[in-house]
Amino acid sequence: MKVSAFLRKSAKKNDTNSQATIYFRVRDKGKDLKAASELTISPNHWSSEKLGYKDRVALVSDEKKNGLNNEIQAIISLITREYDENANAEWLSELLDRYHNPKKYFVQEVVEEKPTFQHLLDDFLLKHKLSEVRKKNFRVICRAMMRYELFVRETKRGQKSFVLDIDAITADTLHDMWEFFENEHIYYEKYPTIYEAIPEKRVPKPRGNNTLIDYFCRIRTFFLWCHDKKKTTNRPFDEFHIEECSYGTPIYITLEERDKLFEKDFSDNKSLETQRDIFVFQSLIGCRVGDLYRMTKSNVVNGAIEYIPRKTKEGNPITVRVPLNVKAKAILEKYKNCEGDKLLPLISEQKYNSAIKKAFELAEINRIVTILDPLTNEEVKKPLHEVASSHMARRTFIGNIYKKVKDPNLVGALSGHKEGSKAFNRYREIDEDMKKELVSMLD
Repeated sequence: MKVSAFLRKSAKKNDTNSQATIYFRVRDKGKDLKAASELTISPNHWSSEKLGYKDRVALVSDEKKNGLNNEIQAIISLITREYDENANAEWLSELLDRYHNPKKYFVQEVVEEKPTFQHLLDDFLLKHKLSEVRKKNFRVICRAMMRYELFVRETKRGQKSFVLDIDAITADTLHDMWEFFENEHIYYEKYPTIYEAIPEKRVPKPRGNNTLIDYFCRIRTFFLWCHDKKKTTNRPFDEFHIEECSYGTPIYITLEERDKLFEKDFSDNKSLETQRDIFVFQSLIGCRVGDLYRMTKSNVVNGAIEYIPRKTKEGNPITVRVPLNVKAKAILEKYKNCEGDKLLPLISEQKYNSAIKKAFELAEINRIVTILDPLTNEEVKKPLHEVASSHMARRTFIGNIYKKVKDPNLVGALSGHKEGSKAFNRYREIDEDMKKELVSMLD
């Protein structure tokens, strides 16, 4: 069974005033049900891939875009949850009407039913304070949990009617769910109907221990919210231990390597030169890539970059101010005529990371480094250009400053880390030159 949304109306290229009704469609084993909702959108703003607004739509507020996109996802979740083998077009029309006009059916719903697990998840995402990025990440986990529910029905003897029940989930359930998440890339091939019912844009890939820990930390947050809001008295995570994520020593480039990269002649590849410059600029201000992509020319204030890190925005927002050095100012001057209000000519994050690797390779920044394999948690040796990414720019900023001052609070004031951040523990490695000096004392 697959649920989707679509439009039946188109509009001329520059027509953003016309509105089209958003229809919902259910396809399952020969059935093809369609019904109109009360939601509308300009056909020129519609993305059939994202089932909502296109990424970049001018003159429409983020609040309006997010509101419509959330409603579409809520309806898709509702249809998936309520669908059964007796469903027909009339059922779909009524379900949409009940969603838009719940008061019409109030008399019929006097008896309050216990909310389903999916309903609680939807309620959590609606009411719990989360950024849009975190909500998006959480929905990926929500869909995986709903696939787990279908997987149990499909594979466990006597569990054909299994549902996730907030009051009945135990530590054993969580262990079983962990095993499912860990091997979902295998089940994708073996049980395709599950992924037709609750699809993902990308084929599931093997998940490492840190990813699974992150998933279950988020699920624990949901359970704590349910307990706090008196939705349940169940606390399965009291008996389900979540380990700390394991990370290797942060890999970053030296100032000499950074300058070698910056001075490499890429005049025959202007696009690569531009992304190289952006990487160097990021390594000079130390921001996360998400914050870099949100920056505009207004973030330059009196010879410094000022911004509020997205990670702190929800809790204890702080303004980070990083003075611009000569190299950073030269890069901004080079791209001062960048289109619109953008600070730099950015491309997609995926293409940015690919360009960084290519630039490192061509600049022959390829010393061998030791990293932890995210899947096996084993040490592996790789050339630096293979592990280079946008986050290495941030680590380069932090690591090289930390070498000089070794004061996490001072570095944190520039990097946006909160006071007492555990992240600095990994930067307390004594560098190679210091180790050689210490060993030479034994001569």
